[in-house]
Amino acid sequence: MFRRWWAELRAVAADDRGMATAEYAVGTLAACALAAVLYKVVTSAGFRAMLRSVLERAINVQF
Repeated sequence: MFRRWWAELRAVAADDRGMATAEYAVGTLAACALAAVLYKVVTSAGFRAMLRSVLERAINVQF
């Protein structure tokens, strides 16, 4: 009885067609969403001002 149950469980678990495709789709969607958020942050005026400030302070450092 246990062997038959175990064989059926393995057969069901082995049939994962399409799982990799679904995982890639979710991963791609998440990567695109993150890229969109980063693009909006990097192209914002506040980020540019902060980056300019950091670069000016780095250039004007006196030793």
